[in-house]
Amino acid sequence: MQLAFVLVEPKVPENVGAAARALCTMGFSQLWLVNSDLHTRPEAHWLAHGSDHILDSARIFPDLESVRNSAELLIGTSAKPRHGRSDWHTPGELAGVIANKGHSVATAALVFGREDRGLSNDELACCDLLTGIPMAVSYPSLNLAQSVMLYTWELSSARTPGPDQPGMHESDAARLGALKERLESLLPAMDTPADGKLYQWVFEKLPLLSNRDIGFVHTLCSNIARKIDKSS
Repeated sequence: MQLAFVLVEPKVPENVGAAARALCTMGFSQLWLVNSDLHTRPEAHWLAHGSDHILDSARIFPDLESVRNSAELLIGTSAKPRHGRSDWHTPGELAGVIANKGHSVATAALVFGREDRGLSNDELACCDLLTGIPMAVSYPSLNLAQSVMLYTWELSSARTPGPDQPGMHESDAARLGALKERLESLLPAMDTPADGKLYQWVFEKLPLLSNRDIGFVHTLCSNIARKIDKSS
C-alpha cells in the first residue's frame, strides 16, 4: 500500500517543510497538497532539512474530490468524531486498520486540514474513515507539522509493499475499489436505496474490513449477482 499525506490549503510554508521532513525520516515519500503552492516557498525548504526531494515531487490537487479520485481509501483527521459516525480512530488504532488491509488497497490518503480551522464538515463527510489524536488537555489542536510527525511515526509500522514492489499484484490493489463499485450497483438491485440507512451503514463499515474480509464479501457479491441473474 502506498500511503500519501495530504495537506489541505496549508497556511504556513514552514509547516509544509516540516511535514516533508517528518515523511522522510519515517520512510514515506508521498506529499500531496490541495490548492497550495507553499511547497515552492524558500521557508518550506528551510525547514525540510534534506527532504527537499519530497517538496519537489509533491502532487498538487485543486480540491479534495480530486484526491478522492486518486486514492481507494481516504482518511480524514478530526479533533473529535463527526456526523454521528463510529469510525473515528486514534493513530495507534488506525495503524491496525491499515495493516489489516494488506494488498487490497493500492493507495490510501491521510488528510490534514488547515491550521486555523481543520477540515470542513463536507470534506470530512467525503472521507472513508476519521482519525484524531486524543489529548490530555482541552487545548484545541496540535501544530500541523507535529500532527504529521506523530502519524508518520505511528503508521511507519503499518506500511506494506506499494503497487510497484514485490508481492503486490494489480488485481489485489484494486480489490477494495472494485468492491465499492460492485456494491454501488448491486445494492440498488436488491431494493436498497442509496439514501437509506442500510446503504449508509454498508459503506461506513466497508473501509474497516480486513484484506481477508474484502475477499469474502467479493465472493458473496458474486453469489448474490448470480442469484439475481437467474431470477430475472
